[in-house]
Amino acid sequence: MSTFEKVQALFAEQFECDPATITMDTDMVEDLGADSLDVVELSMTVEDEFGITVEDDQASKMLKVRDIVAYIDSKK
Repeated sequence: MSTFEKVQALFAEQFECDPATITMDTDMVEDLGADSLDVVELSMTVEDEFGITVEDDQASKMLKVRDIVAYIDSKK
């Protein structure tokens, strides 16, 4: 499973939506209505799932799926 597919599944679970609706261009706030708590929760989930640390200043910049995938891939 690719990083994108894993992130897609995490988004679908957290935002209770069909994974097929999550693309690399999906924006947590604009497309899924995420608030700051959702961003924090997703960051913690990403940390647990991928065994990485997401710095607070980075988490606030990662609003699109592509940003999250790129960050995870840069930490591998």
